Amino acid sequence: MNIQAIEIARDQHMARLNVSCRLCGSRLRHSLVDLGMSPPCESFLQADQLDQMELYYPLNVLVCECCYLVQLKEYMSPETIFSEYAYFSSFSTSWVAHSKAYCEAIAKRLGLGAHSFAVELASNDGYLLQHLLALGVPVLGIEPAANVARAAVEKGVPTRVDFFGVRLAIQMVAEGLHADLIIGNNVLAQVPDLNDFVAGIKILLKPEGVVTLEFPHVERLMAENQFDTIYHEHFSYFSLLTINFMATRHGLRLIDVEELPTHGGSLRVYLAHQGSDRATRDSVAELLDREKRHGLTEMTTYASFGYKAQRAKRDLLAFLISAKEEGKTICGYGAPGKGNTLLNYCAIGTDFLDFTVDRNPYKHGRYTPGMHIPVKPIEAIEQAKPDYILILPWNLKDEIIQQMHHVAAWNAKFVVPIPFVTVIDPSELRK
Repeated sequence: MNIQAIEIARDQHMARLNVSCRLCGSRLRHSLVDLGMSPPCESFLQADQLDQMELYYPLNVLVCECCYLVQLKEYMSPETIFSEYAYFSSFSTSWVAHSKAYCEAIAKRLGLGAHSFAVELASNDGYLLQHLLALGVPVLGIEPAANVARAAVEKGVPTRVDFFGVRLAIQMVAEGLHADLIIGNNVLAQVPDLNDFVAGIKILLKPEGVVTLEFPHVERLMAENQFDTIYHEHFSYFSLLTINFMATRHGLRLIDVEELPTHGGSLRVYLAHQGSDRATRDSVAELLDREKRHGLTEMTTYASFGYKAQRAKRDLLAFLISAKEEGKTICGYGAPGKGNTLLNYCAIGTDFLDFTVDRNPYKHGRYTPGMHIPVKPIEAIEQAKPDYILILPWNLKDEIIQQMHHVAAWNAKFVVPIPFVTVIDPSELRK
């Protein structure tokens, strides 16, 4: 069967599923990639849970031919995923620095001060709002995970434990809370009801207020084979074309866009009310045109991605098999959501990785979902002195290699799995 026949068969299968786009409601007939079955990526297990049944859901990613939204079906509710959460943003030094720089820039750009009010949606542990507070800007965080929100409150960041949407926006406006700035960093992908979420933003935003949203750019995801950023907590993946459609649908307008290096390549979009006096910068039209030139309005562009993911899987497994045949020891660094997609898609368990480490003490003593790799403190690497260290949060590889440069003392090497296997010898790098 040739590639065209495979694509036709896949599209026919999609048509039978009768799935609708969560943004525009069109029937979904096209697939980006099928990564098989996988457990929820942040469902780390205690030792006494290892012999219990785990829930697995499909990681079959679909594409809308009308609004170009790349998406997963909602197999799990947000309440199930986010009521208690294992990810704390502050454990990434580079991410906190990125957020501080943003706060300083946006406060200057918008003239924010004691008279202003900023709201962050999915504010996590206060990693960002703490910097606006330091600038004298009144803030409020909205965070559904109570355990993470507690960490923010302990930092002095006012935080409300709730899910954001029209209901909460109406409630906040009734309390006299209108936002000059609404921030959403890496939350848009985690919202199953996009229309309710964006409608809530419009309600909460002042007439001349600004919204900034950051999210991984699907153009970069495809170009750099970042298939491991696909997991059940990420319901959607965005191009600027889709964001423009979404904004227009809800009476908002794109006024600026920036391309960022974070998370393997992200966009920061700036939105205002459709009738706002704020001017639209040339960056918006330029990136929209580029996405069209790169084929993001053509379904054939998306259809080719699955083969790149399959090649990366074979590439990584071939390296690991060869290393183990040579008697090498291998451990992981990090226990991120993307790492669990990679481990489960490639079926990498303790037959390849002895353990992984993480800076987040919440994960210590637990096991990764599906593959059951033990998660240990960073110090475990010094004790084991492995030959290879597989960097699972590859988007932080520079930060990790700098932190762990001392592993060169026993000739250890780092392995970066995305877009394809790269081996880095820290002894050949400058400190």
